[in-house]
Amino acid sequence: MRMRYWIPACAGMTMYACTGIAHAQVYPSKPIRFVVPFVPGGSADFFARQIGPDLSEKLGQQVVIDNRGGAAGTIGAEIGARAAPDGYTIVLATANMAMNVSLYPKWPVNPARDFIAVSHLGSAPNIIAVHPSLPVKSVKELIALAKAKPGQIRYASGGSGSTSHLATELFKTVTGIDLLHVPYKGTGPATVAVLSGESSVFVPPASTVLPHEKTGKLRALAISSAARFEAAPHLPTVAEAGVPGYEASQWYGVMLPKGAPKAIVSRLNGELVKIVQSPEFKSRMLAQATMVSGTTPEQFAKYLNDEIAKWAKAVKYSGAKVE
Repeated sequence: MRMRYWIPACAGMTMYACTGIAHAQVYPSKPIRFVVPFVPGGSADFFARQIGPDLSEKLGQQVVIDNRGGAAGTIGAEIGARAAPDGYTIVLATANMAMNVSLYPKWPVNPARDFIAVSHLGSAPNIIAVHPSLPVKSVKELIALAKAKPGQIRYASGGSGSTSHLATELFKTVTGIDLLHVPYKGTGPATVAVLSGESSVFVPPASTVLPHEKTGKLRALAISSAARFEAAPHLPTVAEAGVPGYEASQWYGVMLPKGAPKAIVSRLNGELVKIVQSPEFKSRMLAQATMVSGTTPEQFAKYLNDEIAKWAKAVKYSGAKVE
């Protein structure tokens, strides 16, 4: 009697297991939407569009970039979080996602609750740069001058809540200096302001600084990455320059809506890591002052949590606000 019930039960479990394996094997069977929480033309959009064609080729299905800009990445993040967790909507995560958790008191997205980390893919480090008229040639000299003139040295940013804003606020927090924030409407206007001497300090992406360093219009002091940057090997890291533990970069990764099958997370992780670690992709990114990585889902999840904690501290102690 027991045997009669046991055999059908075993057959049922076998069929269920086979169905799950088959589902993973046929993925993807239709185009995949790649939500980018920013408008076309920016660095995040560029990174996604470099990934998209390669991922399409690897998966055998078209990966369609879906730009959903607005509210510093909030709109796109919400769309991604609410999508069906079937692997057919993937989301580009950036440093803004970690910043927004504390920058906006009622930010509607919780990365740990609403997403599954797939892989950290790359980062674009910032550079601490100054106008040549500022009498400093190192990070230590900048800190000393700022302490001698609290609140008198102006620093530019691409706007309140931007990466360049919070990267500088983090620098202020860990060094105990006071710089006067002058927000501009984007990185372009902020760059013009520093080139003209209207503001003296700027912490934008390396790609913004390096061309002007070559012409002598800006003086680069240090790179914000944890290790020296291949595109600017002459620059020390901020930590090497006397500020241990400082790191502030615009980073990129891929996430899935919470509940996505583990088999799909694993498949996407494997393909994405192969793409970003290929010599050809590394070369393309280096030309854009971006370093590639490629991590496990667990490593990316830990990194994201560490970033959220780091930026929360910077926002709290600096009083940074979105205007």
